[in-house]
Amino acid sequence: MAVSNGACSEGLILSFGEMLIDFVPTVSGVSLAEAPGFLKAPGGAPANVAIAVSRLGGKAAFVGKLGDDEFGHMLAGILKENGVRGDGILFDQGARTALAFVTLRADGEREFMFYRNPSADMLLTPDELNLELIRSAKVFHYGSISLIVEPCRSAHLKAMEVAKDAGALLSYDPNLRLPLWPSAEEAREQIMSIWDKAEVIKVSDVELEFLTGSDKIDDAAALSLWHPGLKLLLVTLGENGCRYYTKHFHGAVDAFHVKTVDTTGAGDSFIGALLCKIVDDQSVLEDESRLREVLKFANACGAITTTKKGAIPALPTEPEVLRLIKGE
Repeated sequence: MAVSNGACSEGLILSFGEMLIDFVPTVSGVSLAEAPGFLKAPGGAPANVAIAVSRLGGKAAFVGKLGDDEFGHMLAGILKENGVRGDGILFDQGARTALAFVTLRADGEREFMFYRNPSADMLLTPDELNLELIRSAKVFHYGSISLIVEPCRSAHLKAMEVAKDAGALLSYDPNLRLPLWPSAEEAREQIMSIWDKAEVIKVSDVELEFLTGSDKIDDAAALSLWHPGLKLLLVTLGENGCRYYTKHFHGAVDAFHVKTVDTTGAGDSFIGALLCKIVDDQSVLEDESRLREVLKFANACGAITTTKKGAIPALPTEPEVLRLIKGE
């Protein structure tokens, strides 16, 4: 199968974790307190990845819990509209859908304020998992926010184990959100507690610094996170593209330069594109020239996602990506 053209994939890519509503200020470059108003934008990294896959023509499903409220049903509707299977979604009558207020300050840093005490996604229990759906996945993708509290943590660990036993490729994007953790130490410890289970791991440059405790973003820092079961480690570097590491080779792929409006969801778009391209043929991970082609495609997806506000509205389709790659 040629990597860069044709339909995306046949195998099911299942995302596990949170879906929430981001409230984004109507004006950019202000703090949350200064924002005159907010627009609601559906988000949550695992859900973004599921929609990214589906937009590119792949088969996607989402497993998680939403509040049995207006926002929860709205989010489930958005997944459905985007072709993501929803038979792993549950609704909790006692807890609300999670909300996050997110702003990009004038200094370019993102500021988060979360409303989850507890939110529905945190209350998913192991007994509520759709095991049949999980067993049918070729790729099982997850983050670390679902590790923060019980019972969701146990549900996450069980889902991961069931997927692995059924032969799925495990894909991990820690997606560090420090304000949600009791402490930085706890965040590092829990993120690393499931590190050696994953076969594909994507970290951002900021996450690499956080997890290694080093301020250097180089090969030595990245390789300090290597474990023997890993097939691919990716470090995303924003406008500087990405670095990749496998058992036999490593290198870098340049980014595409676009007019950036909002970086939200760029990493989710990147990982969704990668998973889409390897789900039916993991031999790509052992062939450097093919892997570079896939990462070029993934970088293009990430770049396009930064050209519009909000994650989900900005996730590209395959023709849009191919146009950017061809320089049209």
